[in-house]
Amino acid sequence: MKVLIVFDTKHGNTQQCAELIADGINSVDGNETKVANVKDFDPNEDKTYDLMLIGSPNHMGSHVKSIKKFIKNLASTSVKANSFAAFDTYMSKDYEKAVKKMEKQLSENLPNSTIALPGLSIKVGGMKGPIADDLSKIKEYGIKLAKKG
Repeated sequence: MKVLIVFDTKHGNTQQCAELIADGINSVDGNETKVANVKDFDPNEDKTYDLMLIGSPNHMGSHVKSIKKFIKNLASTSVKANSFAAFDTYMSKDYEKAVKKMEKQLSENLPNSTIALPGLSIKVGGMKGPIADDLSKIKEYGIKLAKKG
């Protein structure tokens, strides 16, 4: 399975989660995972992925502007995905809000794709971390995605 994980991060928490999810996916044989910061990813690459995973810090109950823009522009890019999933990092009260908004926006901008698994919200201890959730839970999410694909 070919997997693309695109994320944005300010203090490295969301990147660390993206890499842990990729580790989980790659622990299942036959998977190829590309992990990219949204700022470094070329949306004009002409590729189709089996799974696209989008990660964002939760900022006031939603995903960050760079991820919103990336998802909004997906319909007009060459990048395609058969299925998608989302994850976010949050500090307190906005648990799962950004994930749900990303899933909705992804379904609107990738109309020929299906959701692979419900999104994952990962608690961080503060703006600069550390990740407060069990790290094995994050890797396990990647394993579940790989087995589903």
